[in-house]
Amino acid sequence: MRNILLPIALMLGLNAVAQDTPELAEARKVASAVPPKLLQVLTDEIAKGGPESAVEVCRDKAPQMAKAASEQSGWTIRRVSLQNRNLKAVPDAWERAALEEFDRRAAAGESPATLEKGELVTNGERKEYRYMKALPVQQICLACHGTPDKIKPEVSAQLQKHYPGDKGTGYSIGQIRGAMTIRRAL
Repeated sequence: MRNILLPIALMLGLNAVAQDTPELAEARKVASAVPPKLLQVLTDEIAKGGPESAVEVCRDKAPQMAKAASEQSGWTIRRVSLQNRNLKAVPDAWERAALEEFDRRAAAGESPATLEKGELVTNGERKEYRYMKALPVQQICLACHGTPDKIKPEVSAQLQKHYPGDKGTGYSIGQIRGAMTIRRAL
């Protein structure tokens, strides 16, 4: 019964029922481990080489950090966005629906920092638990993800070099940049 109520509760923003599931508790823990580490690496890199050096951190180190966390936790971890910077960040259908739901919920007044979705998904014989946590734009993100007129030319040059089809700009503080998405077969 709990597996049926969990998706409904999360869609309605009712976290009280969701907190009772071991899968959700573990998913939250796993999903919250990578962003603070990435933020620290970005902060350190920007202090050393300016915001243009942060482009390579997101391109190279963030996926390495997600891979290491995946291997350590047993969950598959990645970042996705409706305005993806690269092809690795393109959401699948479940992730796209969750991101669109996050946008609707944020527009209705919910804090982007609290937006999450978790549910048991069945595809034929395969069952997996899927979880997403919104990643709101912070001040540090604006150097590379802000409005094009506010991005320094040297940062724009790095973005064009590494992400020729970049759609990841135009954000302001608090908007949903994307999400951490994790999954594990059950």
